[in-house]
Amino acid sequence: SYRPLGLQQLSRRTISSSARRQVDNMVKEKQKLFQANNGIPVHLKGGAKDAILYRLTMALTVFGSGFVVYELLNAAMPKKA
Repeated sequence: SYRPLGLQQLSRRTISSSARRQVDNMVKEKQKLFQANNGIPVHLKGGAKDAILYRLTMALTVFGSGFVVYELLNAAMPKKA
């Protein structure tokens, strides 16, 4: 079986070294962002995406809880035929 070993090693070295540098830089930036003492809760420090996800999750939770209560009441008091 033929393997272009040189090309494989070159691509692996290029991808792994460039990705590692970018990840290290992002980790330091994220640590500064999330450890900043600015009064913002940690689950909202990621910005607008975090706020939207949080609000969507809360809305789905409230809707789901209300729907469960409605269905339980509906099952507890069946309609008379």
